[in-house]
Amino acid sequence: MQFGAALARTLFDDAGPAGTVFVRVGIAAVVLMLLWRPGFRGHARDEWRLVAAFGVSLAVMNLCFYEALDRIPLGLAVTFEFVGPLGVALAGSRRWLDLAWVALAAGGILLIASPGTSDLDALGIAYALAAGGAWAAYILLSARTGRVFPGGSGLALAMCVATALLLPLGIADAGDALLDPDVLLIGAAVAMLSSAIPYSAELEALRLMPEHVFGVLLSLEPAVAALAGYLVLGQDLGARDLVGIALVMAATAGAVAGTRAPIPRDA
Repeated sequence: MQFGAALARTLFDDAGPAGTVFVRVGIAAVVLMLLWRPGFRGHARDEWRLVAAFGVSLAVMNLCFYEALDRIPLGLAVTFEFVGPLGVALAGSRRWLDLAWVALAAGGILLIASPGTSDLDALGIAYALAAGGAWAAYILLSARTGRVFPGGSGLALAMCVATALLLPLGIADAGDALLDPDVLLIGAAVAMLSSAIPYSAELEALRLMPEHVFGVLLSLEPAVAALAGYLVLGQDLGARDLVGIALVMAATAGAVAGTRAPIPRDA
């Protein structure tokens, strides 16, 4: 997932963030439609509204994340984005311990982006937090869609909605780069690395391990993102950033372990 995001970052000079996310989501939509072959008949209006909302959350989540990635390092973008699933994991909780996880995560974020001491792009941080909010919506809508549509058919339809929403932004940002074979080839690799392969692997993982264990393991993503950013993009992080990432990871792992809930990933 995170090495796919790092590879996507290399396309920004040619296709821009919006163009890159359009290529990724569009190719992923084609793959999912071929895989699940969802039917278009027999669905109630409320079901189509659910798919539309799901598609909007996918489009906003991925676009905001790539816009953040254009402005701040990958590891930090993923760390800020984790505010969304952390909020979902803690929603409705009445345990005093969960307040400690909130404080720990807040401490990590303030350590990374403390006003006056951080030189991070403020708009990049805002985009990453917006991606986290859309991720929270995605988690809730994903669960509802999974109950209404069989298999991954609802996801495939939602990806088509997301592709349609991203189409004008992608064309405006990338222009004729969308016709460049190299851009399309790397975009296809990003779609596989960031969508098809990890999504399939996570589905299989959830069949083999308890959900809360899966969620705790997934909290390692900010660290893997920081490693991918360093190896692929040469993004160095300071000690404050690394400590902040560790605090958010610990908060996420603790919250998810306590609620025994997984963190569904984006498509």
